[in-house]
Amino acid sequence: MTILIRGGSIVSESATSEGDVLCDGERVAQVGKSLSAPKGARVIDARGKFVFPGFIDPHVHIHLPFMGTLAKDTYESASRAALLGGTTTLIEMVCPSRRDDPLEAFDLWMSKAVGRSACDFTFHMGVTRFDDTTEAALSEIVRRGVTSFKVFLAYKGAFGVDDAELYKTLALAKRLGVVVTAHCENETLVSERCRELLARGRTDPGAHHESRPPEVEAEGVNHLMTFAELTGAEVYIVHLSCAEALERALAARARGVKVSIETLIQYLILDKTHAERPGLEGAKFVMSPPLRDKRNQRVLWDALKRGDIDTVATDHAPFDVATQKRMGEADFTKIPNGIPSLEDRVSLLYTRGVEGGLLGVHDLVRVASANAARRFGLYPRKGVIAVGSDADIVVFDPAHRGTISAATHSMAVDYNAFEGSPVIGRAETVLVRGEVAVDEGRFVGTIGRGQFLARQGATP
Repeated sequence: MTILIRGGSIVSESATSEGDVLCDGERVAQVGKSLSAPKGARVIDARGKFVFPGFIDPHVHIHLPFMGTLAKDTYESASRAALLGGTTTLIEMVCPSRRDDPLEAFDLWMSKAVGRSACDFTFHMGVTRFDDTTEAALSEIVRRGVTSFKVFLAYKGAFGVDDAELYKTLALAKRLGVVVTAHCENETLVSERCRELLARGRTDPGAHHESRPPEVEAEGVNHLMTFAELTGAEVYIVHLSCAEALERALAARARGVKVSIETLIQYLILDKTHAERPGLEGAKFVMSPPLRDKRNQRVLWDALKRGDIDTVATDHAPFDVATQKRMGEADFTKIPNGIPSLEDRVSLLYTRGVEGGLLGVHDLVRVASANAARRFGLYPRKGVIAVGSDADIVVFDPAHRGTISAATHSMAVDYNAFEGSPVIGRAETVLVRGEVAVDEGRFVGTIGRGQFLARQGATP
């Protein structure tokens, strides 16, 4: 199908221009002014609206076995929610347990997405152990087009790797030319502090933060930086939450460590007082690293504006309150971790960031699309509106006004952490490789049309 998007403000990470975008089949065919609509083309009027490249969420969980339960979303529900929020590409974490075979785990995660996703997708391959079979398995997964790994420096006995495994993973990544994404918390400190808190009778959700305060995350970042420096591997810190951790990462970057930094929309909007609410109300907001003191929010926004933090993701991990978060009513260590946010990332970034004067529209493209595309081998296929790029396009209406609510969201979870938050603007029309998947704010896409994106290395 041929589609002409006419008269919008076309936004890249560095410039805005008034003009038209012609999409022919799955690709962008022309970008310019006063383009002619070929016979039979659909014309989308974008006057008064932004035309963004499709947004990329570089950190989501959809199929997620965790703490004895499964995350609620499937690719059918998650991809629908993503597209309604303007996200056209998902990068999911493959999270096998230590006993699982890596290739079998990769095939399992792939089977959950192929034929079920309405948007494009790829993966970070979790490395949860390193033995005599691991190198061959990971090399094969890289050959199949997954050029990023994921390690956990937390979750001792479940997903977490020990220091020997961390070193071997980074050394292999360096040889293969792939990036290692990392959850940075010191697992021993977390384990010991949880034990001490429970012994003192602290079972409430607010104790979760006390089990892993900022110093625990900062030590995890420092630990990763040491190993990255010694191996020469390229690393990417996922869900950085606080000033202390940011300071350690930037110090390492200044001495030459190849490190990128991600934060989450939750850390930019919410704070630890949400998780300090009693009972299940607090459990809704338990995630790791935890929500921090509100003072960290401006630190993170400023770092995004400066370019010190590269990306904003969601770490989307949807667990119901009624049936899953309830597992930790009497013990905060048993609360499934995660705050669902896949659908609301872009609208909140625009509302709080752009309309709030903390980011420009170019910054929005940079931190929510272009940088992720570059870092994970998708650029310029994704992350930009340019001739030859995939026609992943968001026509964004800044005049729209709405309110976030679980009653109207598409995520398969029974609450919304941003319930009642007003939002400015919405993804009015969304294209995925040239097909309209959202029209006038309604999902009209094709479940199963999403493609697995085989990737190369990062783009400089």
